[in-house]
Amino acid sequence: MKFLIAGLGNIGPEYELTRHNAGFLTLDRLADNKGLQWESNRLAFISAYKHKGRQLHLIKPTTYMNLSGKAVNYWLKELKIPKENLLVITDDIALPFGKLRMRGKGSSAGHNGLKSIEDMTGGQNYARLRFGIGDHFPKGRQVEYVLGRWSQPEIDGLPEVMDRAIEMTEAFCTIGLQQTMNHYNQ
Repeated sequence: MKFLIAGLGNIGPEYELTRHNAGFLTLDRLADNKGLQWESNRLAFISAYKHKGRQLHLIKPTTYMNLSGKAVNYWLKELKIPKENLLVITDDIALPFGKLRMRGKGSSAGHNGLKSIEDMTGGQNYARLRFGIGDHFPKGRQVEYVLGRWSQPEIDGLPEVMDRAIEMTEAFCTIGLQQTMNHYNQ
């Protein structure tokens, strides 16, 4: 059984440690933990590993956030993975920092990466793991906040949150969406 795990973010050193790259950072930590290498391939950096008899294909789109759907759609088709086996890891300002929430579908809520995936894959019916980054920004400063670097207290808390996100990702691939949501959603 194959799964596609897409961590969203923007490529380039200027975006590396920004809140918008929560998906990239989570997959980088997963790859580090498993001793995996990233390979530059069509529209994404890719890697893969086996977990409890499941094949997990990891992608970090190189299309920039607003065109994430191009990479996700390409790799779903290329790897012949059904959409119900797709999990997208993304930042979310509607959740406080450190809160994780898995959903089986839902609106993009103004998130351009999710909007692109909806547009390219034909709808909102795909699982996403929302990584809370908080909303501590003045009115009109959302873009600066999201593309801004993590604060020191956030950096200190990131490893624990990313490890929980990795645990939820692997649970999604083994026990399924519903049981993962029942067990992990806070």
